[in-house]
Amino acid sequence: MEKRKLASVQYVHHITPIEGADRIECVHVLGWQCVANKGQFKVGDYCVYMEVDSFLPVCEQFEFLRSNSFKKSEILGEGFRLKTLNFRGQISQGLVQPLSILPEGNYELGDDVTALLGIKKWEVEERVTNSGTVVGDFPDGIPKTDELRVQSYPELIEEFKVAKGYYISTKMDGTSVTMYWKDGHFGICGRNCEYADDDKCAMWKYAHENGIPERVAENNLPNIAIQGEFCGPGIQKNRLKLGKPEWYVFTMIDLDSHRRLPLAGMKELCGGLKLKMVPIEEEKEVFNYDSMEELIERAKGKYTSGMNKEGIVIRPIEPVYSKTIEGPLSMKVLNNDYLLKE
Repeated sequence: MEKRKLASVQYVHHITPIEGADRIECVHVLGWQCVANKGQFKVGDYCVYMEVDSFLPVCEQFEFLRSNSFKKSEILGEGFRLKTLNFRGQISQGLVQPLSILPEGNYELGDDVTALLGIKKWEVEERVTNSGTVVGDFPDGIPKTDELRVQSYPELIEEFKVAKGYYISTKMDGTSVTMYWKDGHFGICGRNCEYADDDKCAMWKYAHENGIPERVAENNLPNIAIQGEFCGPGIQKNRLKLGKPEWYVFTMIDLDSHRRLPLAGMKELCGGLKLKMVPIEEEKEVFNYDSMEELIERAKGKYTSGMNKEGIVIRPIEPVYSKTIEGPLSMKVLNNDYLLKE
């Protein structure tokens, strides 16, 4: 699957004014909109676009971000985190800069310049597991969970139109947890590491309390990875207002064929293993969303707790290969109301 390009060479496809603003305007790149100084860009200009959640290094060319973007992280050190902002009622998602910020060279549309600029992905510490015992890196052969945003890959909309059916699930607000069964071994991983089966790890405690390792072994399953969102007290801001941890499955992967299970297979297996799935909001045979604006509006809404939901994830009912992202067809759309509050 294509790696997320946090910073890439793109072009400005249109510019729109911001009501009541004399010095700033809205610059549109891919499916994103960014506030920039008026006259800094014109339509057709090549530029460097840096996505939300990029963590930019401390250096002179990014120093103008210090007042509203400076962060100090135990994992990443000091830098500038890009997030969704609101300028005069206009949402700005990411940062657009001229090509002159790059070292001298020849650049083409779509070039990934993330490493060249020293940019990293903003990571939040795995708070729920930081008292657990790490036993290794994330296992080979199991893909990490990092859905790509449709604004970065607008072509995905057309790919969904030719797929045979789709479903929309709620993006739960927690931390990614993978439980897997391979060659008779049951293991549990957080977002980046595998953890030991001890009383220090909240994920293992949840698995044992719910009898998951035993049921997986009893059901004589093939080698499989089950991935879901672990939510509850002490995890992110517990926007679901849960009294105890819950795990909501969103993907199952056959580790022998390296293919995702179809929706029906995932529902059946969750039923047999007594696992909760992420809520399915919509399931239809024809994809009728034509624009980015429709999808962004569709992503709005609230959890049953009354808090803004993080957004939605859209996938085909039967797994489909995407030429655009060079992997299973899938995309997420985040809720702008959530992003502004977060």
